[in-house]
Amino acid sequence: QVQLVESGGGLVQAGGSLRLSCAASGRTFSNYYMGWFRQAPGKEREFVAAVTWSSGSTYLADAVKGRFTISRDNAKNTVYLQMNSLKPEDTAVYYCAARKGPPNSSWYRGYSTESDYWGQGTQVTVSS
Repeated sequence: QVQLVESGGGLVQAGGSLRLSCAASGRTFSNYYMGWFRQAPGKEREFVAAVTWSSGSTYLADAVKGRFTISRDNAKNTVYLQMNSLKPEDTAVYYCAARKGPPNSSWYRGYSTESDYWGQGTQVTVSS
């Protein structure tokens, strides 16, 4: 059974940091793109960051460039999202997703059908 399990969310003050983890299990993800998405109350899900499992190439949304970094640990089958200089507008539920093969524009829009697997999400709350 394939599982993506997120952890590391919580409450933090503006300017603080959190590191989210996405532990993947149940299959080999070597040909997958691993992404982080977020959804704030009343808003659509949006792309945050992605990393290719094989090469480690990374992609970041403009809203988080310079503050967030994404990485993966092949040995632990885990993807990380390091979030620094957090802002109240970063408050959302953060989801990990896995897609086999190159992503398309719909994937970057966060459409659930464009990912093969999704985690349950972890809440990040940034207080001002």
